[in-house]
Amino acid sequence: MLPDSWLARWMSLIISRAGADPILEIGCGLGDDTLTMTSAGLSVNAFDISSANVAMTALRVPLARVECRDVRAPFPEDPRSISVVVASLSLHYFEWNQTTLIVDRIWDCLRPGGVLICRLNSTDDLNFGAASKVQIEDNFYLVNGRSKRFFNQGAVSNLFSDGWRELSVEHRSTHKYLKRKALWEIVLEKTDAQEVAAFMHRAQV
Repeated sequence: MLPDSWLARWMSLIISRAGADPILEIGCGLGDDTLTMTSAGLSVNAFDISSANVAMTALRVPLARVECRDVRAPFPEDPRSISVVVASLSLHYFEWNQTTLIVDRIWDCLRPGGVLICRLNSTDDLNFGAASKVQIEDNFYLVNGRSKRFFNQGAVSNLFSDGWRELSVEHRSTHKYLKRKALWEIVLEKTDAQEVAAFMHRAQV
């Protein structure tokens, strides 16, 4: 894999929103983003489903708290205790209903005004399984024995339609995995619960 400094351009936002609060990192992989954040003086609570990834990240980033955990399991933090969640290429392995449940739980764990910074597979990501032969759901495929979801702009908007304010939604690419990988880079702010309730009321009138 090659270096991928995608998170650097969001560091000022992360620092300003997180303050002294720990950042929740979902799917830390080998700890590249974990190291970027701790090197900036931030506290990070990270987890990954792979015990090998967790062991490597703990070795590389001793300042972070790293756990082996499935994103579908309860998060390690109390509800509404987090100001920043980072999830790079870790939310797109599930059926649609499960994906929306995970996003709802991320919303629940964030304080009002907290931000989610994430990257998702794009439907243009043909080098890494988009439009594969074995389809499970719309844009959800079995790729080399593993299920992977791919998003177009409509699916991104649909996934984050309730309770989120879009700060940035961009279609980008990375060469971290040698071949070009197309993806969505997304930054969202949790809207205040009262604001969400008012919006829902207006929609029903």
